[in-house]
Amino acid sequence: MKKIEHIGIAVKDLNVSNKLFSKLLGVSHYKEEEVLSEHVKTSFFKRGPNKIELLEAIDNEGPIAQFLEKKGEGVHHIAFEVDDIVAEIIRLKKEGFTILNETPKKGADNKLVAFVHPKSSNGVLIELCQDVSKEM
Repeated sequence: MKKIEHIGIAVKDLNVSNKLFSKLLGVSHYKEEEVLSEHVKTSFFKRGPNKIELLEAIDNEGPIAQFLEKKGEGVHHIAFEVDDIVAEIIRLKKEGFTILNETPKKGADNKLVAFVHPKSSNGVLIELCQDVSKEM
């Protein structure tokens, strides 16, 4: 793993949260995007080298809707940038981590993504991110 790519925060209302984080960070979001496979609408902020992803459920079917129902708004995941997501999945499986999707899938912000189950990482959902331009 290279670095923290972003921190994902589940929110109930993306418009309200965009305004809040714009005030907090002193910058506007640079991108909004729907990821239909995850039933989510995202918004990205960047301040220096750091990125925040806000996630709003677009229906009651996806993991963000379930997270909001169980826990309310808050930190949903920490994403790490990787050069080779397939190799990283293999490495983590060998180390005993449970991978939620062993085949990387298209995520937001031009990334391939895979997730490590929070039960195998001290209750924190971990996202692995690889730029699509580096796809195998």
